[in-house]
Amino acid sequence: MKTEKNKVLQKAGERRDFLKKSALALGAVSIVPSHVLFSKPEIRDKQGKLLRKASFVPSDRVNLACVGIGNRGEQVINAIDETGQANIVTLCDVDMGAEHTLPSMNKFPKATRFQDFREMLDKDSQHFDAVMVATPDFSHFPVTMAAMAAGKGVYVEKPLARTFHEIELLMKAAEKYGVVTQMGNQGHSEANYFQFKAWVDAGIIKDVTAITCHMNGRRRWHGWDVNMGKFPAAETIPDTLDWDTWLTTAQHHDYNHDFINGQWRCWYDFGMGALGDWGAHIMDTFHQFLDLGLPYEVDPVKIEGHNALFYPQATTLDFKFPKRGKMPEVNVSWYDGLDNIPEVPEGYGSSELDADIPAASNGKIQPAKLNPGKIIYGKELTFKGGSHGSTLSIIPDEKAKAMEGKLPEVPESPSNHFANFLLACKGEEKTRSPFSIAGPLSQVFTLGTLAQRLNAKLEFDRDKKVITNNKFANALLVGPPPRKGWETYYKV
Repeated sequence: MKTEKNKVLQKAGERRDFLKKSALALGAVSIVPSHVLFSKPEIRDKQGKLLRKASFVPSDRVNLACVGIGNRGEQVINAIDETGQANIVTLCDVDMGAEHTLPSMNKFPKATRFQDFREMLDKDSQHFDAVMVATPDFSHFPVTMAAMAAGKGVYVEKPLARTFHEIELLMKAAEKYGVVTQMGNQGHSEANYFQFKAWVDAGIIKDVTAITCHMNGRRRWHGWDVNMGKFPAAETIPDTLDWDTWLTTAQHHDYNHDFINGQWRCWYDFGMGALGDWGAHIMDTFHQFLDLGLPYEVDPVKIEGHNALFYPQATTLDFKFPKRGKMPEVNVSWYDGLDNIPEVPEGYGSSELDADIPAASNGKIQPAKLNPGKIIYGKELTFKGGSHGSTLSIIPDEKAKAMEGKLPEVPESPSNHFANFLLACKGEEKTRSPFSIAGPLSQVFTLGTLAQRLNAKLEFDRDKKVITNNKFANALLVGPPPRKGWETYYKV
């Protein structure tokens, strides 16, 4: 008997075959619904060979389905709406009608509504071109896999997925289906992205041997009992919540309010902690433009308040990356925890909070002794940077002044991160954080969280993509099997 997932994939395949045959039968120029065009701008055969470019006249906006519409999802939906490039036509949330989902429901009253993304894709996919995913970290994977299989472009909040293997599958699926993809590390379309690339290309940033990354703000699990030996007790499931669908591929857990509405980030089973949350906003540009790839070793230098269920009270991790071409080995140090403040170089100056950082779901950003950012140590120059779109500065001041007049011109961003995705869906731009770029970055985070979870040094074979010194850790690259009925998502 086919699972619900199998039905979705079968019908999605039937629709793709129909659209392909229909498109081939059309004349030179035709006007078609946007969902035919935006998901795949080119027509290819089963082997991926280009048959011909689609020569359609698209509608002006991308019709978008949004999965996860409260808290951060609401922020993303509003930001997408502000671009003027999308129609929000479908809303999907497992807690549809709860207080945190009402603002999006009220703002888009004509949008079709679903509680289960599988039903949404099965019954409504002909009405939308692309999907936005802002669910908990662990459920990014099944929603995104199903959307790509249905031929939809996908915008997914960071980090890409919870396990190394899931990210590997997402990258393969993105290549197989040929859809537009974007991970939601929005600073990757702002000033820091273009500055970092320009400075690397001009040889200003070079011979980097060490990078310090820091995120020392209060986290949800700070102050929890580190001796906790079991998950919190079962509670009554709210009437609005489809708990079984919330769990998606995860093994069964009894409902507890400390698992939902952002609390999922605290637990290894559901979230990616401070590293997965902020690493994508701090490490993204240097990871891409210094061609770091995957580390060969992850060392938990400091794990304070270790617990097998939730993230530590403070963590220092060293990620060791090998020599790449002419670029030397790099040690990237990650610091989180309220009092786990890294040393800063002489002449560092003040630590400023970037104005583009979105507020937390409670509307506030907690101040920290050292605001989120990075320090990049090159052979000749040292750079200070923040998170998200914050630009770098050369420190100390006398070094910065000596470099005046030698710095290259930095181009302005042609679009913000949300518009970049939508324009890419229309074939007008290429996404700046596609899965091919965001995937390896997110895999770095999965290796870091494994080192936190096990409080153990991990030696990693970059070519074979296996952990060589810890069999249990290597098994966790894949993680536990999905719940019964969800296995199909792991086939590409």
